[in-house]
Amino acid sequence: MGKQATEMLKGVLEGIVLAMLSSRPAYGYEITGWLRDQGFTDIAEGTIYALLVRIEQRHLVDVEKVPSEKGPPRKVYSLNAQGQEYLNEFWRTWSFLTERLEQLREGKK
Repeated sequence: MGKQATEMLKGVLEGIVLAMLSSRPAYGYEITGWLRDQGFTDIAEGTIYALLVRIEQRHLVDVEKVPSEKGPPRKVYSLNAQGQEYLNEFWRTWSFLTERLEQLREGKK
């Protein structure tokens, strides 16, 4: 992924992770793996863990510690009502931006 794509991704990564969590709970490594499967291969695990800390502190997710066969319990994140509201706003903003960008690309005012 090029520098421009990486910078753009930073701006929407939170929304992407929240969208993923809206369909099912997941833990950090699982989220990173899913993102890589989707082609976001340059995302470092540390980036995802820092993002998870932020969305947890902002009360956008619920966290459950689940025992792990290998090592300490895993923190499993699931989207809560406040997170769903935030995600809905993200999608509204995304729709607005993509419509305007498409108009610019097509040369419309």
